Amino acid sequence: MTLLSSLDQSVLDHAAGAPMLAQVQAWAAINSGSRNLDGLGVMAGLLADAFAVLPGELRLVEAAPVETVAADGRINSIESGRHLHLSVRPDAPVRLLLTGHMDTVFGIDHSFQSLRWLEPGVLNGPGVADMKGGLAVMLAALCAFETSGETARLGYDVFINSDEEVGSPSSAALLRQAAAGKLAAFTYEPALPDGTLAGARAGSGNFSIIVTGRSAHAGRNPDDGRNALLAAADLALRLKAASGKGFSCNPAKIDGGGPNNVVPDHAVLRVNFRPMTPADEVAARALLDRTIADVARDHDVSLHCHGGFGRPPKPMDAKALALFDLVRRCGAELGLPIGWRDTGGVCDGNNIAACGVPVVDTMGARGGSIHSDAEFLLTDSLAERAQLSALALLRIAQGQYRREGMIA
Repeated sequence: MTLLSSLDQSVLDHAAGAPMLAQVQAWAAINSGSRNLDGLGVMAGLLADAFAVLPGELRLVEAAPVETVAADGRINSIESGRHLHLSVRPDAPVRLLLTGHMDTVFGIDHSFQSLRWLEPGVLNGPGVADMKGGLAVMLAALCAFETSGETARLGYDVFINSDEEVGSPSSAALLRQAAAGKLAAFTYEPALPDGTLAGARAGSGNFSIIVTGRSAHAGRNPDDGRNALLAAADLALRLKAASGKGFSCNPAKIDGGGPNNVVPDHAVLRVNFRPMTPADEVAARALLDRTIADVARDHDVSLHCHGGFGRPPKPMDAKALALFDLVRRCGAELGLPIGWRDTGGVCDGNNIAACGVPVVDTMGARGGSIHSDAEFLLTDSLAERAQLSALALLRIAQGQYRREGMIA
């Protein structure tokens, strides 16, 4: 462990002393599923109050409506919760972006709504790791950094969205705006239980393919019909069979069908692609377009594709490796081993990296079993990860990031 200065230690003590556990418990007690607008409204208000202790201009941004395909094929507009944006020292010579999300995957009707201790130091609850723990870590680190006296050179934006768990459809454009001109970014998704960070990430694309056939009597004149359900199933099988070479395809759901004595004239296929590289994304889209055309011809049906690649692949380029190395060295100063590995999971870090901004997107607390009712937070990691972020912010403000030639 490197010998830390008295300034370093003061900042670190401030970070560790923040009331993070109490915040996590209070925030995780509120259901903020991505479609629970009432719960998201409560969370946005609480987060606005909490982050208001930081200097700068804070505002809650109304979300733009987004389109979704219903089970009957109709395209509807749905609302999202408000997003939080805080801008601190926008004229500073060095500027960072820190991001997180207030929504969880657990809707208001989900059975997983309460907190409990699995054992001392292991808290189970909806969103405790993903990512209400991360939001508490972010706030503690920023508050600690603001006590350092080293703030003049470093400004930052905080962006906390309400729809990350559904792909950030209403916030992606706002996130791009916030990323513009930033030196680097930290996102507060949870680290793995052993502290490992996510490195390169695959991309993700979600598509709804609307299939329109022709109804007919299943017994009297079935050959006059064009079975939309069968065409959707054939499309799913073809797409799955062609995946695995640089991208995966997961056919997730088929909506459609009806009475047994009617040839179904309508279906909607939902599929997800995970390309490893930008070239793989292009190949996956070409496969989708080509296979849709083939199925339309072979089944004599019409198909309409809705959706797109909302999360670009996030490679580990030289700028990303340099930022990870800064975090690794800050960990070494604290006696924390920091490693990373590639993952197929996606997050807003994908979108930030696509803007040309290097990002470490697992700066949150350590935890696991996310997106399930076994989700847990290792509460000792709150102070640990707040100190890691605070020291990284301090080192960037002190010029180490640029001085060592990490960014061209």
